[in-house]
Amino acid sequence: MSENEITPESGPDRFPDEAVTRLEPDAKEIIARYPRARSALLPLLHLVQAEEGHVSQAGMAFCADQLDLTMAEVNAVATFYTMYRRRPGGDYQVGVCTNTLCAVMGGDEIYSSLKEHLDLDNGETTEDGKVTLEHVECNAACDFAPVVMVNWEFFDHQTPDTARELVDGLRLGEDVVPTRGAESLCTWQEASRVLAGFDDGRGGEGVQAKGPSLAGLKLARERGWTAPDPNDLPSRPSEEEGGQQ
Repeated sequence: MSENEITPESGPDRFPDEAVTRLEPDAKEIIARYPRARSALLPLLHLVQAEEGHVSQAGMAFCADQLDLTMAEVNAVATFYTMYRRRPGGDYQVGVCTNTLCAVMGGDEIYSSLKEHLDLDNGETTEDGKVTLEHVECNAACDFAPVVMVNWEFFDHQTPDTARELVDGLRLGEDVVPTRGAESLCTWQEASRVLAGFDDGRGGEGVQAKGPSLAGLKLARERGWTAPDPNDLPSRPSEEEGGQQ
């Protein structure tokens, strides 16, 4: 499915009454977390993305109504952050890191291999609606490069072969297990609901950190290094003394 086939404006302008009634309690719970209502816009966008799998015109209208914002204000945020899809996509968002370290370690080769294997370009979705492919500027896991993420779960030290096996498993409905974190994958919409702030009870599953991520901690313990006591640090000068706040 090409990015250009469906636009956010091609759907309905508003959610059905049934969807609004169902989503409003969650929206009010999100808004109540913040001292200023408009601060809830980011998680609200994740909430509507969990509803449809992307942020549609109707989803933006729902957010605008809940926060008393204009559509222009909501659209400005929805189009700024890449974690919000603007068009329908697959159940599994496969993001290949192509930033410097991952690229040097093979990320570019992995991305090219998946484009050819799936016959997709960036942002496109397989015909079965299972996989959307994208290149990502950084997956924040440089110590495990090259890295692929599926719905924000890590698959470390990938190769073109393992990446092809990964997407084939996703399309076949196999039990694909992330390298770290959750013990199984959730769908894109389920992940979006978690990002909206609704705990799925799986935050403590699996290994959270290992190997290179813990090398510094291991070395510090071996050598008896500790962080300085904040009370021993020199205080910053106040504004009256010429300091900047």
